[in-house]
Amino acid sequence: MAHIRPVDRVNGVGPRDTFRKPASDGMFEADDWLRGIYEVSKALTAPARLDITLANVANTLPSFVQMRHGAIFVLDSEGEPEIAASAGSGPSGTHPIIPKAAIDQIVATGTRLVIADLSTSELFQAELQTRPGVNSLPMAFIGVPVKAEDRILGSLSIVRDSANGSRYDEDICFLTMVANLVGRTIRLHRGLTRDRERRVDESWTAENSSDEDRTDPVPHAPVKMDGIIGESPALKQVLETVSIVARTNSTVLLRGESGTGKEFFAQAIHRLSRRRRKSFVKLNCAALSESVLESELFGHEKGAFTGAISQRAGRFELANGGTLLLDEIGEISPAFQAKLLRVLQEGELERVGGTKTLQVDVRLICATNRDLESAVVNGDFRADLYYRINVVPIILPPLRERPGDIPRLANAFLERFNKENHLELAFAPSALEFISQCYFPGNVRELENCVQRTATLARSRTIAPSDFACNNNQCLSWLLWKKADHSLSGNTGNQRFRSNIMPAGLSMPAGRFGAPQDNVRPHTADPANDPALPAIGPRLTERDRLIGAMEKVGWVQAKAARVLGVTPRQVGYALRRHGIEVKKF
Repeated sequence: MAHIRPVDRVNGVGPRDTFRKPASDGMFEADDWLRGIYEVSKALTAPARLDITLANVANTLPSFVQMRHGAIFVLDSEGEPEIAASAGSGPSGTHPIIPKAAIDQIVATGTRLVIADLSTSELFQAELQTRPGVNSLPMAFIGVPVKAEDRILGSLSIVRDSANGSRYDEDICFLTMVANLVGRTIRLHRGLTRDRERRVDESWTAENSSDEDRTDPVPHAPVKMDGIIGESPALKQVLETVSIVARTNSTVLLRGESGTGKEFFAQAIHRLSRRRRKSFVKLNCAALSESVLESELFGHEKGAFTGAISQRAGRFELANGGTLLLDEIGEISPAFQAKLLRVLQEGELERVGGTKTLQVDVRLICATNRDLESAVVNGDFRADLYYRINVVPIILPPLRERPGDIPRLANAFLERFNKENHLELAFAPSALEFISQCYFPGNVRELENCVQRTATLARSRTIAPSDFACNNNQCLSWLLWKKADHSLSGNTGNQRFRSNIMPAGLSMPAGRFGAPQDNVRPHTADPANDPALPAIGPRLTERDRLIGAMEKVGWVQAKAARVLGVTPRQVGYALRRHGIEVKKF
């Protein structure tokens, strides 16, 4: 019997250093079989990918069975070879000559295939003809199926020297045992892979899906997300966009008026993303000077400036692998914008007073209520930074565009107030209807303050419309709107700002459009005589105010919208709702 050179070890698992020859009667000794199964078992149980594991098994075989070369083929769900591991080589270093036809026959029949002389087999004729010199070498083929629970997973086969009158029972028995072990290992690997994928899918679904099916065709199905309350179409559209954007690492720019909940939406994006297990770090850029902002974002070394008594990591470092929210991004100075741009483009920074370059992997979310386009035109905001952060803009709707959500938010704020103060207050239905018609230029934040103020001063456990400040001449927001309208009147170059088309900046209406009559009468001014508040009287209904504004501007809806401090679309809707016919001149 020819000596078989042992193959090299793979990943620390390999054959014995010498080939153990069979006993004098041609049979393997029992301890040789045990050693062979032991080496194969070590290879199969080593922590490695399935393809590496099978390669280790194939490289173990030459130490325990006579073979020129061999191969293990694993089939996929469609019956095609998915993994192929081989050992040894053909004549003159050629690759194994096991044809696919032989593999197909073993898999189809589920039984072993033994060919004493390859030159006489039709299965090998095509392969032998393409390899000159192979025909002159007598070779035999032994192949056995790889099974697991009566399911054929592939084949294990070898090509060895052929000898007249030789029997291959020992080889067949040994290879069958190895094939059974390989089959069980393949099934185990595939089962673990499926379980892992299922757990990942279930975890992703549990953390990202809402209580309602996102594909539900019902137009007003409830939408729920931690910290975000509402069922309005405008909010549902934003939530749908958030769920899509969260799956990527794209930079997000949240735009909206003050008080629309930009931080809550930023947290929702982080919780729905693959970075949810890492840190969510936030920083209000408007609250800090340029020097302090640089230290907060980039960190500083010990002794970098007076008071730097120790090294400190910046917000970018703290958010490494996670999400960083830069609130009020439009308020940073042009000089600092250039420093921030480099970090966003290169993903690297140096601490203040340091020389070491640090690499950071941060998902950036920016938020602003400014009109960044105008800031770029005026030179207050760098255009390159604008394009860098404005990758995926999300415009958050103001509260006036989601009036149906006001009762839900009010009840949620009142419930929180009750829990904090151990009270049991509740809104009367008329109170919720009353508050739903308010404008709330401060959006959700102002609504929360209104609920807390009203609940604090309520005289009974049931809050009535008379408990609200605007029914007691104590609502200062009305005066704020009036003064803002005075400051904006005559500024014809900022029509987008006043018509609320752009989300950046707070639009102060001339009066409450859609508020019930008798709801606002500030003690500081007489709205009936105020030229800045056309068509708004203390006793006028919404219809009267709408007609008055339309008559003042010649029945032009866009101009009436600017007078009333709403959008042209809202004016058109109100005209249809009240059945007011637009006059044409």
